[in-house]
Amino acid sequence: MIGLQDMPVREAPPPVQPMAPLARIALDPATIEQDLARLVLTLVELVRRLMEGQALRRLEAGTVTAEEAERLGLGLMQLRGAVETLCGRLGIRPQDLNLDLGPLGRLL
Repeated sequence: MIGLQDMPVREAPPPVQPMAPLARIALDPATIEQDLARLVLTLVELVRRLMEGQALRRLEAGTVTAEEAERLGLGLMQLRGAVETLCGRLGIRPQDLNLDLGPLGRLL
């Protein structure tokens, strides 16, 4: 019969470090519209990039015709131009379209 004294001794795991406090959302009425616009444009840019990736995969797989490829490319270019135009009107730099997802990193 095996007793407690016969069981191997394991070292205790290192103590868990406390996580940094979560950043709080600052709701400044003066910038709320621009912040909301930046969030919406970030999501539009994410969807555009996903669509662009899917279009490239379809092109590489040869599942689209030349006409469909032309329409896809034109539509994606127009969408990118629309996002850049809206960014310019709202005073947002296109490179600022991103979200910090904390431990997961950046969205884009």
